[in-house]
Amino acid sequence: MNTDHVDYEEFSGWVDPPADLAPALTKDLSCDVAVIGGGLNGMSTALRLAERGRDVVLLDAEFCGHGASSRNAGQVAGALGGDIQLLNMLYRKKMPALSRFTERAAHNVENLIEKFDVDCDYEPTGNVFAAVSRGQLGRVRRVAKILQRGGTHVELGSSEELGIPRGFLGGMRELDGGIMNPGRFTLGLRRALLSSDARVFERTKVVDVTRRGGQVVISTPRGEVRANKAVLATNAFAGEWDITPPRLSVPIWVIEVETEPIDPERLAALGWTSRSGLVTQHNIMENYRLTSRNTIVFGVRRLERGTRYPLPPKKADPALVEELGQAFAMRFPALSDVAVDRAWGGWIAITSSWLPLAGQLGEDIFYSIACNGHGLAQAPYVGSLMADLIVDGRRHEDLEVLWRKKPRFPRPMMMGPLGLRTIWAVDRFNDLVNGSRRNARKGSMHRDGVAEGG
Repeated sequence: MNTDHVDYEEFSGWVDPPADLAPALTKDLSCDVAVIGGGLNGMSTALRLAERGRDVVLLDAEFCGHGASSRNAGQVAGALGGDIQLLNMLYRKKMPALSRFTERAAHNVENLIEKFDVDCDYEPTGNVFAAVSRGQLGRVRRVAKILQRGGTHVELGSSEELGIPRGFLGGMRELDGGIMNPGRFTLGLRRALLSSDARVFERTKVVDVTRRGGQVVISTPRGEVRANKAVLATNAFAGEWDITPPRLSVPIWVIEVETEPIDPERLAALGWTSRSGLVTQHNIMENYRLTSRNTIVFGVRRLERGTRYPLPPKKADPALVEELGQAFAMRFPALSDVAVDRAWGGWIAITSSWLPLAGQLGEDIFYSIACNGHGLAQAPYVGSLMADLIVDGRRHEDLEVLWRKKPRFPRPMMMGPLGLRTIWAVDRFNDLVNGSRRNARKGSMHRDGVAEGG
């Protein structure tokens, strides 16, 4: 796959940055609730609070949607992320409630698209846990049983039955969710927020969060916000202030790439009739999905941990783009001559439990993390639930299952540089073994065919 002329985007490959940036904060002000972070989580929190009549201020260091909200693969998940077999072992009693949460989160996204008339190319295709080996196919079957026991709507099938490319052996489709242009979805929510009664300040970096005189004080370079309550909705950027619980999340850098436009006839020949997004069952997934512009977006395969705050701006690593291109050629050999057109990356948050979480610091500061690779569906829902908690004073059942009574978080296993490198190496070893087996089977079939013909 040709990766010689890639456009390395500083923002996202889905959309351009907005031109109508809201003004920065330049003076002190007071409000009922302050929301820190303008991603899908923070925007949904502020939008819901404004709808319910609260005086709300939202602050973002760049602009709303600048982070992972606009940079992901655009796959709206209807099931949990992470290692579902491990999650079932650790949280078996919670699985039905978590399944209910993930299903409602996917439908919440669909409701937001309809409510705010967001044109984001949404297709309710579901997404497929796709297997590239017999081992992965066995894993998919085990995961399907766990999810079905919990109440998640899934179906098993071969590649032909699921309508996915024949380079995959088969898999499990989530029946909720689908694919979209996440940049356009995020900009649509931003427009709704800017049209609401919420006061939005972009290009306003929060340098500290403290308490003073019975209020939360949020300091920025040119002014302070004094709020009765505050919400930390900062995703991967949550660790910059002393008030943030230690190890709330691990910041992880991931990338996505997009092919050049592909002839529709060549795409049709893949047998990808369902248009479902694909997620492989490696320890570190590969994702693949079609777009409305006749391209394929794909990514991840390797994780890079952030080691200090503030997190640095980054661009996609050309070496990883080349590696992703090689993987694409293995999964889609008929398209191995297609070139990579652009690449981009972003910081996401991984929790130590691999579950979305929410909690409270004292009576006046709330926090949530809803990413782990599934934030496009879950972050907006958690944001709206958090807003309802602040207004009503009680937790919805779907927020209750995520709630942490104490803000104490263990060190995440295998999330250090050595651990991530080891996981990547195990995936590559398995790919090599599975590739050798495929070649051996092809060789055997070829020899048998020659013998019969002779």
